[in-house]
Amino acid sequence: MIIKMDSLKPIDFFGLMIYDFTAGFESKSSFAVVQVPPNSKHKEAWSTRSDKFYYVINGEIQFILENKEFTLSKDDFLVVLKGQHFSYKNVQKSGATLILIHTPSFDINSERFKD
Repeated sequence: MIIKMDSLKPIDFFGLMIYDFTAGFESKSSFAVVQVPPNSKHKEAWSTRSDKFYYVINGEIQFILENKEFTLSKDDFLVVLKGQHFSYKNVQKSGATLILIHTPSFDINSERFKD
């Protein structure tokens, strides 16, 4: 199966642009590309289903994982295990791009967000 990025419609998730390559497919994992514009953020969340694997393609992102802050840049990798609280933001003047893999695959009903 080949999926071309230009065939996908991005999902605007509070300013983050998410390209879900595996939406609608029954698979054990899901794969997405997340474009993180300057001054955008992912609010605190956790999953009751999936481990999340983040890989930074370009840019710089400030992650908070279980109340510890990390700065990730190009070619850095972060694992967020099921149940771990995390958030991230881009405080740079240029955008960042992340690869995001969920295992098992993404299910919005299993995601929890702090108000």
